[in-house]
Amino acid sequence: MMISPAKTCNNLAMAVSLSSSISSPKVSINVAVNPSASRRYCVSTRSMILFSRSPARSLQRKLISCIFSKLEHLTECSGHQKIITKLYVPALERGVMRLGATISVILVIIQLTSPVPLPGWDPSFLPPAKAVLYSPDTKVPRTGELALRKAIPANTNMKSIQNSLEELSYLLRIPQRKPYGTMEGNVKKALKIAVDEKESILASIPADQKENGLAIYASLIDGKGGLQTLLGYIKDKDPDKVSVALASSLDSIAQLELLQAPGLSFLLPAQYTNNPRLTGRAIVEFVVEKGDGSMFTPQAGGVPIKAATIQVVLDGYSAPLTTGNFAKLVVDGAYDGMKLKCTDQAVLSDSGINKSIGYSVPLEIMPSGQFEPLYKTTLSIQDGELPVLPLSVYGAVAMAHDDVSEEYSSPNQFFFYLYDKSYSGLGGLSFDEGQFSVFGYTTIGRDVLPQIKTGDIVRSAKLVDGQDNLVLPSERL
Repeated sequence: MMISPAKTCNNLAMAVSLSSSISSPKVSINVAVNPSASRRYCVSTRSMILFSRSPARSLQRKLISCIFSKLEHLTECSGHQKIITKLYVPALERGVMRLGATISVILVIIQLTSPVPLPGWDPSFLPPAKAVLYSPDTKVPRTGELALRKAIPANTNMKSIQNSLEELSYLLRIPQRKPYGTMEGNVKKALKIAVDEKESILASIPADQKENGLAIYASLIDGKGGLQTLLGYIKDKDPDKVSVALASSLDSIAQLELLQAPGLSFLLPAQYTNNPRLTGRAIVEFVVEKGDGSMFTPQAGGVPIKAATIQVVLDGYSAPLTTGNFAKLVVDGAYDGMKLKCTDQAVLSDSGINKSIGYSVPLEIMPSGQFEPLYKTTLSIQDGELPVLPLSVYGAVAMAHDDVSEEYSSPNQFFFYLYDKSYSGLGGLSFDEGQFSVFGYTTIGRDVLPQIKTGDIVRSAKLVDGQDNLVLPSERL
């Protein structure tokens, strides 16, 4: 290998390729200087770095040339003899080996902490889908309760308080050293807004609910699971107590927000004003029995039961037409005695119900950050669009597509979605996200869903709460 010695060793930057291999036999490195010179040098080493064809090759040559130029005073071959003299310098061998190992470690650390982009790669052209589907930190609600809280249209101050506290849910997932300092800052921020904006928060509550709202507000500030208590648990660095107090505070916030949002915050398109609609929240209770006479097994153990109860919260704030049609079907008894069928990812209602039962409802999806739903339009996850009510939650309830057009939902067929991360992108989003009208979530009986088999029966379905929010076609807002 011909290497011209560097004229100087000052300010030499050295980079060793991570792909370089090491050979263990005792090998000689033959180094010959410019043919016009009369000196040749060589060092015996126990290891030799085999240079890769990389941009760092010239720098590697400079380093070796620099090392060998320092050896000139050690030995010199005879004037014009073209023979190679071998110098055995154990101390230098160890030094070179240590230097190579040190440089390799440094470069590994640099590569891991500051990866070098591939040539020609421009991050500005990274499709939004990469950020959504492949980011492990995608903050999509993972429970029905969280999704329902986020969907409430409420006072902006309350939303600021909620957002500060919701962040704690993600911080608590950090497995090792939890950022209690950040948590404390979030709670103090929420507490300050709650105290400073008390009048604004309570002013958004209807007069007939003021007393109830004031009691919930007091509980949020100083209650057993309120913000002051939560702040104390964070200072004690007790993650279990923090989690319990956080859940209590978020529940109080949701109650206040529901009082602040007594109806729809947008107008429905004129062509749908004669459809049933739900102007708030409602709860449907299903009683399910096994078709073969067997029993359901409670998740927490106990005595097997013949009939299991499933409760679903309907969100009329985000899907008023879909929930209105569904609630009316429940009131009319359309699902009583209906059979269920199962797939790997869903429990579906029987598609054999008379097609004339129920209204023709367009696909209805509220995009995150918007104030009204989109109709007859799916969301483009690849463009970064996410729904307020995501499908990627175990126990999400949605309408099936119409047989004729996917721009419409089925008049009566619905399904419970059995979210499974193995069927999702790395960001945890279902590949069907944004394609169906999600209108509610299972809040009681999620443990029953995986036990349901094809042929099991819905013995009854009842609207147990929220009847006042159901507006039928004969009524007007």
